[in-house]
Amino acid sequence: MASSDDFKQQLKAGNFAKALAIAFGEAVELKITTWVSSDSDDLSSTVAKPGHRLHTRINIVDGDIENEIGEQFIANNPYKELRQLHFEQVAEGNEIIKSNLKSLQQLFEVLVTKNYQGSTTPVIEPPVSGADSQFLP
Repeated sequence: MASSDDFKQQLKAGNFAKALAIAFGEAVELKITTWVSSDSDDLSSTVAKPGHRLHTRINIVDGDIENEIGEQFIANNPYKELRQLHFEQVAEGNEIIKSNLKSLQQLFEVLVTKNYQGSTTPVIEPPVSGADSQFLP
């Protein structure tokens, strides 16, 4: 089952803490791959041929950004125009990360508020008048 399905299932079950843990676990890394397949490629293939892809990995915890630029996307090679598309997707990915983190923060705040309101705090009853009190007058 995909992580997004696990997340939705936990939310529906009311397991907000588990849903949040799944979301935070998946929010660490973003991978964007742009690749060119040929007519002879198996359409179900999920792996690009070496030199035929642009790949960016962004780790938001470590702040690492890795880029792989295949030889078919350099200089005057046939797919150089796709570089701009890939870089636009990376920029959009950064905005998606920001939006998702903001949503997770809001979800976390709701969970904290819900847990705080649902907690039972001991109630201290005032002493009955006329009874001996341990408090000073």
